[in-house]
Amino acid sequence: MHTIDMDLVEMTLDVMKYTIDRISNITPELGSPKKESELLEMVGETITPEGIGGENAFKMFKDVLVKACVPIDHPRHLAFVPAAPTRAAIMFDLVTSASSIHGAYWMEGAGGIFCENQAMKWMVSLTGLPETAFGVFTSGGTAANLSAMVAAREEWRRRSSDNVSVRGLLLTSDGAHSSVQAMAKVIDADVVMIDNHDDKLTGEALQNAIKELEEKDRKRLFAVVATGGTTNAGIIDELDSIADVCEQENVWFHVDCAYGGGALAANSVRHLFNGIEKADSITIDPHKWLFSPYDCGAVIYKNLEHAKNAHSQKGAYLEIFKDEGAQGFNPADYQIQLTRRVRGMPLWFSLAMHGTDKYRQAVERGIELAQIAAKKIEAIDHVELVRPSSLSVVLFRRKGWSPEQYRDWTYKNHNSGFALVTPTKWKKETIARFCFINPDTTEDDIDKILESMK
Repeated sequence: MHTIDMDLVEMTLDVMKYTIDRISNITPELGSPKKESELLEMVGETITPEGIGGENAFKMFKDVLVKACVPIDHPRHLAFVPAAPTRAAIMFDLVTSASSIHGAYWMEGAGGIFCENQAMKWMVSLTGLPETAFGVFTSGGTAANLSAMVAAREEWRRRSSDNVSVRGLLLTSDGAHSSVQAMAKVIDADVVMIDNHDDKLTGEALQNAIKELEEKDRKRLFAVVATGGTTNAGIIDELDSIADVCEQENVWFHVDCAYGGGALAANSVRHLFNGIEKADSITIDPHKWLFSPYDCGAVIYKNLEHAKNAHSQKGAYLEIFKDEGAQGFNPADYQIQLTRRVRGMPLWFSLAMHGTDKYRQAVERGIELAQIAAKKIEAIDHVELVRPSSLSVVLFRRKGWSPEQYRDWTYKNHNSGFALVTPTKWKKETIARFCFINPDTTEDDIDKILESMK
């Protein structure tokens, strides 16, 4: 398997040709999922004692399996939170994998971790946190939120021995990402959801929620999770006033900016994040709005020592990492994963190649597209805005449509390979939603999608 022969060389050329073709394709085929049984019937069993050969396996992928996937970078993929990795980042993802760098410790991955840290330094600068703040790349927002929650809980327990055996409690809003509740289950913590009626969480609402806690629950409160750009509507909580309440109550303040964090680079909306500089930790997903390939999340801490106290691992086989030549930043000390790839390297290469100004322009384009779409919706009779656009999200309704009509419209556009735009729920009503990330999305794309709703 590890022999370098002509078959391997030819396969390498095939893979590189496919990669070049895919990177060059601005509008890839908008694939759709198929049942497992259907795929099995089309390709058969692929794992056999003798192997089916690289040529056959790669042909199956190109001709069948990749077409059962939905490309997240299609310019008319406006559902969920899509992504649009730069060509530079995609190419360097190949380099990252080919270089076989273990990114847990400086001793093994110094050069790669240096690259990551250069990109991280820029991201931290966007937050306005103190110069001593720093972060580490994770597999995504879920892992970043979990890492931050663990650090918050351990710091809370460190402050008082009375907290060591107590089940922690955190507060967040009903607009928070589902991963907040899911990761609270992982660490066996309770969550109190603050009903903000699908709008922003404020410091006043947070203060009222804390006052409503019983005394025993108030003592269990170790963190508040605010959102810097909700996934559903792009809403940014009132971070400044929330930060003030957290400071008064001596509670860890975490801001989940997994989707919205890229907008910290946009001058037009940066003021909406005022107060984020007071956070104890922040989640940002570069694979969403900073144009990095999957999987690339990040968690940033105001005080790295709190994270290190929670996550640093011990082991006899790790002692070699303590020698003088291996001294440096060890990402494994600051988040839940020990084994990790240097997933921040593609972001670093793209930033180094293009410069931060182009990143700002690309993020601003997503915001601009949302504003353009909102104006088009206001000018058309058969649709109407549900609320003003927020960041790069637009919520709107097709007048008179039932949930079933939204569903049928979604399937029709997707199955025809035209677009993927899905409905969502807003205050219990089924509506339509745009989320703009890809700078290659055009005004004509918006026009055609809205036209398809007639």
